[in-house]
Amino acid sequence: MNAPATTPAPTPVTSTGKIMLVGLGPGSQEHLTGRARAAIAEADTIIGYVTYIRLVQDLIEGKEVIKKSMTEELDRAIEALERAQAGKKVALVSSGDAGVYGMAGPTFEVLFQAGWTPDSGIEVEIVPGASAINTCAALVGAPLTHDFCAISLSDLLTPWPTIARRLDAVAYADFVVALYNPKSGRRTQQIVEAQRLFLRHRAPDTPVAIVKSGFRPRQNIVLTTLEKMAEEDIGMLSTVLIGNSNTFIRHGLMVTPRGYANKYEVEGGERSTRDGEQAGVSLSSGLNGWVATIQASDRSPAELAAEYRLPQDYIEAVLHIELPAEEPEAPVEN
Repeated sequence: MNAPATTPAPTPVTSTGKIMLVGLGPGSQEHLTGRARAAIAEADTIIGYVTYIRLVQDLIEGKEVIKKSMTEELDRAIEALERAQAGKKVALVSSGDAGVYGMAGPTFEVLFQAGWTPDSGIEVEIVPGASAINTCAALVGAPLTHDFCAISLSDLLTPWPTIARRLDAVAYADFVVALYNPKSGRRTQQIVEAQRLFLRHRAPDTPVAIVKSGFRPRQNIVLTTLEKMAEEDIGMLSTVLIGNSNTFIRHGLMVTPRGYANKYEVEGGERSTRDGEQAGVSLSSGLNGWVATIQASDRSPAELAAEYRLPQDYIEAVLHIELPAEEPEAPVEN
């Protein structure tokens, strides 16, 4: 009787090759970092999705080039490891940043399965690049000046209930949100469901920016509202930026205030603090001030929880804490 087949052990990683995970930014040459350009020049082999390879075509003449399709991320990582094990220097390219929905994660998964450690002999370098959330924001104004997050609508690897819970949570929490992978030829309903979840918590006239192919030849920018965003032309090359409750559009620019108006008044070119506020100290409605306010209140934890939209058990815990006094921060010398 034949012995059952066994999975062969990973080949030990002992080479002196190198894998460079290169973020290309939006793809335009002027937004490619100096280190990204140098890494591509240093590499013997360039590996990437065909569209990303095309973005740096004029920088890779004379090099081995391995082009892969959209869903072959693990294959790209395996190819990179094989070349590095042979002593090659490999540039594995991604648009944007390799660590933001890019090739850094799949590559480390493949490396760890092969027994790689930082001392194994294969050097791994992550070369950062501007992600779509940064580049698209730069094209429409200043929408990310306050708290923000990014969520991918692709359910190819993530269950939809997980995506939906994240969308609902950030919509409720009033984050500015960038939606990556919002729509494709096959995935057309996800953006509609995202809109449905956001409208549960946000006003219909919440500003939305849709940037397609930012900093590339077919760049297109649309400023619209949450209520109408699903009617616009959105595809895989689009990034959707949804503002928070304070975001506004003025003179064709989408801006999210940082909150200076809560503390300062500016008149005649002079800045002064509002009544009850101090420079270098948290707002009167910041943590210390808020705790003092609710501890002095005669309302129940349930009533306070409803007013502030916070869990009741958190309110109950805060009602019994004692915070140290806050001293003004010393100015920082540059």
